[in-house]
Amino acid sequence: MKKESICVYGGYTPKNGEPNVAPLNISTTYAYDTPEQMAHLFDVPKDGHIYSRISNPTICVLEEKVAQLEGGIAAMACSSGMAATTLAVMTVASAGDNIISFSTIYGGTFNLLKTTLPKFGIETRFITPDTSDADIEKLIDSKTKLFFAETLANPAMVAFDFDRYSALCKKHGILLVIDNTIGTPVLVRPFEFGANVVIHSSTKYLDGHATCVGGLIVDGGNFDFRNNPRYADFVTPDESYHGVIYVDEGGNAAYILKARMQFMRDIGACMSPFNAFLTNLGTETLALRMERHSSNALEVVKALIKHPKIEWVKYCGLPDDDNYSIANKYFSGGFSGMVSVGIKGGRSAAADFIRYLKRIRQLTHIADIRSCVLHPASTTHRQLSKEGLISCGISENLVRISIGIEAVEDILEDINQALEKITIKE
Repeated sequence: MKKESICVYGGYTPKNGEPNVAPLNISTTYAYDTPEQMAHLFDVPKDGHIYSRISNPTICVLEEKVAQLEGGIAAMACSSGMAATTLAVMTVASAGDNIISFSTIYGGTFNLLKTTLPKFGIETRFITPDTSDADIEKLIDSKTKLFFAETLANPAMVAFDFDRYSALCKKHGILLVIDNTIGTPVLVRPFEFGANVVIHSSTKYLDGHATCVGGLIVDGGNFDFRNNPRYADFVTPDESYHGVIYVDEGGNAAYILKARMQFMRDIGACMSPFNAFLTNLGTETLALRMERHSSNALEVVKALIKHPKIEWVKYCGLPDDDNYSIANKYFSGGFSGMVSVGIKGGRSAAADFIRYLKRIRQLTHIADIRSCVLHPASTTHRQLSKEGLISCGISENLVRISIGIEAVEDILEDINQALEKITIKE
């Protein structure tokens, strides 16, 4: 099926007499007739459901749909996007290991990689888009387990060059993990350009209505764990799970099997069935919404680049944008609804702009059907020093605007009336 149809039908096909809409299953447990059947599921968990911390029929529908949308082999839903990122890293990295990551990533993820994971012995070696291939290779050693980046950096709006960095990862046999939250599989499919694992904060565009928190990890099934000494855990028996060897039991889906049976089982950062139900409903209109988000955003930025109180605009859908040539190689059908702008007058003018908006709300959120706005330097990235903000691609006057699906005339009216009220101090 095409992506538009997968949004509607993916993950669920009703049998004769069953509900036409994927139902909500809120049971924690599942009954089986014999001890042998239950024992079999502990040997081969992919054959059925044991306990809703590990899997659930409603959650399974969402997982299968998102895997289909991304072109992956399997997916695992998590309690949040941050939980998905954490489990994605821990599935391959442990104390003494390191990962490579761009510094121009979402503030919460940056803090996870810079501050929290080192407490568990996992080091992150940060790079910027200006870091040369030679300097990146100097950071890679036998303990490097993955390369992490975002399709579109939030809020720096840096587009990821898949051809360049996937070649580096393949050269060194390193897993390429991509957060595709802003891109969505409707606009870009990272597996087609060399990614091995894709992460989503389903709280954002997949849900699309700001109703429920969640995350997903998608396994591309395109990485050879069997013949790579970096990933010995995949080819040696897991004594915590009756000696299972993940490459033997999971085959091409060894990564997601290990994530589920080792880390979801032990940490329990599972999505609730109700959140999965709502998120699945949201995905049904994902293709339609991304078209509107993208077209609205393009109209907004075309207007803002001409405004005398706007210093700069970052949107990779603009042909003059520094990231346009890279993004245009991989994106199809639009460039999402995420826009970053610089307000003339610095931090105080940026605060005034947000204060004067009427309909566009200030929210710690993006990718909703409703337009929203945030000042990252004083919120999501406020823990960073001035030098840290610069390395993350964030200036004092940067305002992140998530463009919704309202009438674009109404969005522009609200933005323009707020800009008119700003007094820029010389």
